[in-house]
Amino acid sequence: MIPQLHPENLAFPPLSQALREPNGLLAFGGDLSPKRLVHAYRHGIFPWFNQGDPILWWSPDPRAIIPVDDIKINRTLRKVVNRQTFTISVNREFTRVLKLCADAPFRKEGTWITDPMVAAYTRLHQQGYAHSIEVWQENELVGGLYGVAINGFFSGESMFYKRSNASKIALLALAKLLKEIDVAFIDCQILNPFLQEMGAIEISRQAFVKLKETAINKVIAHDFWQQRTLTIYE
Repeated sequence: MIPQLHPENLAFPPLSQALREPNGLLAFGGDLSPKRLVHAYRHGIFPWFNQGDPILWWSPDPRAIIPVDDIKINRTLRKVVNRQTFTISVNREFTRVLKLCADAPFRKEGTWITDPMVAAYTRLHQQGYAHSIEVWQENELVGGLYGVAINGFFSGESMFYKRSNASKIALLALAKLLKEIDVAFIDCQILNPFLQEMGAIEISRQAFVKLKETAINKVIAHDFWQQRTLTIYE
């Protein structure tokens, strides 16, 4: 049995109570209000559930992260970067990125980015907690990612691409952005082959919590996540 959350109480069980199988399942129920979501991310917890399921809350052990100093750029990606054919922006088209992530054709198994999740993360964006990186080519939005940021802590949620390497370019841009404020990692939540190719590693939950606390306590400029254009080119 896992604990059920209730709308009037934001508290989560201790992370140590998360299940080993399925890995990291901590609680169910509650709601997707901004207050609960921010409270969850502050504690290294995130929602992940399919259409028709109750809201499920997770804190996996081990946890996947990308150390920004160790992000991998293979020879092919290096050539793409050097050609400078992409333009990158921040928070210019959050809603479009969110919906394109939900509709990404490679998600053959369906998507967890349901209408309630779209509404919830749109509210987080409006309150300054959820952000997007957009990748453009010839004025077309061809790739991007979005996630939740609390001060220097960024937890990636999803990404999409319409052109080869566009999502990798978004990840490189995010890593460079976080490195500017001396944040050491991107939270990737759960490892997959794409993230592993980009340099993601798994660390223990205990180690992750320590890194997360350091990042959350990082004081950043109030306009750090403002709409702007980025560059990953030297």
